[in-house]
Amino acid sequence: MLKARFYGVLFAAAMIFIPAVQAQTTAPAQPSPDQAQLLKNTEAFVRNLFAWGPDFAVKLGPLAQSPSPDFFQVPLTVTIHGQPDTGTVFVSKDGKTFLRGEMFDMATNPYADNVKKLHLDGNPSIGPAKAKVTMVEFSDFECPHCRELYETLKTLLPEHPDIRFVFEDYPLTQIHPWAETAAIGARCAYIQNPDAFWSVYSQIFDNQDLISAENVWDKLNDFAAQANLDKDTFKSCLSSKEAKDAVENNHREGDTLNVNSTPTVFINGRPVAGGDKSTITQYLNFESHPIHPTTAHN
Repeated sequence: MLKARFYGVLFAAAMIFIPAVQAQTTAPAQPSPDQAQLLKNTEAFVRNLFAWGPDFAVKLGPLAQSPSPDFFQVPLTVTIHGQPDTGTVFVSKDGKTFLRGEMFDMATNPYADNVKKLHLDGNPSIGPAKAKVTMVEFSDFECPHCRELYETLKTLLPEHPDIRFVFEDYPLTQIHPWAETAAIGARCAYIQNPDAFWSVYSQIFDNQDLISAENVWDKLNDFAAQANLDKDTFKSCLSSKEAKDAVENNHREGDTLNVNSTPTVFINGRPVAGGDKSTITQYLNFESHPIHPTTAHN
């Protein structure tokens, strides 16, 4: 698989979920002769570094200013057998140093870009609206690991009553045939009565093994009835554009954050793929009592 070749060599695994720092300025569309030569030299170097022969199509650029004044930020796309993968590398302006991974401006929050991309309003949430710590989960109702995180949250959230938990849909439709329908059903519950969402949410996960693509509609209507929702309104909503659009908007938001598996959690922008309880707890505790740069070594 291309990601394994590219990210496995070029980037640490965690960086798949942490977008690179945005360039401060972009270079002209047409690079100068010196910049064109720099890109050509960089291509030769990465081909040698990663053993990318002629079967690999490599595209570099355009050059952009990185957080360091001495380096260019260089977008890189490599394609093999029609499968592209992308990343970012850094090259010194004198052409002598190549840096892979990420470069951060230490004067800014490294997760600020993630926070900007998270649109919390209009999604189911628990906890104070202006909480110091916000935990956002991108989830798939048919995903076994999402159900495991659901069980974990039953005890974890009460232990952190001061945080805000936000649920967003990310159905993996290619492998989970009823996940999107379930997401639409839960969204319909939210539209009719935001508090009822959590009842339907729980019913779906509690009955995950009993739901199938053939019976998901009947199950959703049963769950809605148990949540005291108006059955006619709920049935109409299941086919509505409003509910489907809301689910698709969540999915697109996840895409902008490089979500590609479920569950993926963001805690004040910090990504946690897989819903690992110990990591989530670590991040919640840290964000509740952050270490500021001026006190980090005191």
